[in-house]
Amino acid sequence: MTWKTKREDIIKGGFSTPLDAPMIPSFPFKFRDCKILTLVYQTDIAAMRAILPEPLVPTGDKVMIHIYQMNDTSWVGPYNEVNVMFGVELPGKAVGSYSPYLYLSSDVGVTHGREIHGQPKKYGKPKIEFRDDLIVGTMQRNGIDVITGTMPYKQQQADISELSDIFPFATNINLKAIDHIDGTPAIRQLTSRSLADVNVTECWRGPCTTHLLPNAQAPVHRLPVLKMLDGFFWAADFTLVPGEILHDYLEET
Repeated sequence: MTWKTKREDIIKGGFSTPLDAPMIPSFPFKFRDCKILTLVYQTDIAAMRAILPEPLVPTGDKVMIHIYQMNDTSWVGPYNEVNVMFGVELPGKAVGSYSPYLYLSSDVGVTHGREIHGQPKKYGKPKIEFRDDLIVGTMQRNGIDVITGTMPYKQQQADISELSDIFPFATNINLKAIDHIDGTPAIRQLTSRSLADVNVTECWRGPCTTHLLPNAQAPVHRLPVLKMLDGFFWAADFTLVPGEILHDYLEET
């Protein structure tokens, strides 16, 4: 008997099911012509700590909500995504951003984010619109506009470093939690990934508004808006490459 899918194929990296139509893209894959509306606001550090896994610690009181219009993505195709994050540190090891909430309109994106990165992705309907002289970003789940953000349309040119100076958002740290079929823990890790080949083609800055509505299945309201700060609208191409394991809870002594 000859097997079409051999054992060595199954145990190698990048393997995904279904066997004849894999769900998970293999690294690297590219994101082209992305449009991003980033909302920045100040929140309560105690609220950050309440949803942050130890031993991570917050590095400030700023939150970024990135609303992505992914126009041309390898494997995945066009889709939209929201990433809610704030700056964190794994003491003595890494500094970056932690994402307690992510929502997107792609089943491949949800599956890849959860199974590979450990990102807490769920299905949602993010959208960027241009309404006259206003950029409007929304994220809908369960028929509710959970996130609504606005900023003026391309009034003040900026550099992407002005955004990364708030905290290093391009390095994303996540809690990866996967169980065995018998319910025992299989993976409990803090993972990190950084984007490669980043090419920012335009960047704009201006005052922004951020409005969050409570939703038990998308509880972004747990990071309350205390003070609205500036927003950024930018466009970029980048590549998603393999990340690293920063901390393994199951190997702690």
